Amino acid sequence: MASASLLTPPPQIQTKKTIIPVNNTSINTSINANAAGNYNRGRRREMTLSLATAPLMLMMIRAYPALASSMDEEYVKETSDIINKIRTTINKNKTDPDVASAVAELREASNDWVAKYRREKALLGRVSFRDMYSALNAVSGHYISFGPTAPIPTKRKARILEEMDTVEKALLRGR
Repeated sequence: MASASLLTPPPQIQTKKTIIPVNNTSINTSINANAAGNYNRGRRREMTLSLATAPLMLMMIRAYPALASSMDEEYVKETSDIINKIRTTINKNKTDPDVASAVAELREASNDWVAKYRREKALLGRVSFRDMYSALNAVSGHYISFGPTAPIPTKRKARILEEMDTVEKALLRGR
């Protein structure tokens, strides 16, 4: 048969756990005081930094319109120059001896224009930039594919000239 120790459960050892009450108010007040001190210190830093940078920001805001205005004037002037070059190059006769040099000048000027203004975030949404880029793409694509002496087809020429008109109108409106 089975022994008695296997049948009866072992006796439980009873120990009393004593809990010492902690005064929570002293801990909470010290934590709150530290948090408030850090918060106030951070607020003072923010206020000091904002007061120190405010004059700098005002100077930058005053200088920015002049910068944007000069860039706008330069963009309008260079875009108008490219429009004139496109019109004169497109309208040249294929037997004209200056066609190849005019196309080379146009390619160089259009590459410079695209390289300069392609990365300007302020210009990317403008109608004038979009249409000008499209027209330059059409003209340079034609001359790359068919050579500098190949005449531009009438439909493509009409579309390019229409885009040039749209660009000029948009530039006059400041777009």
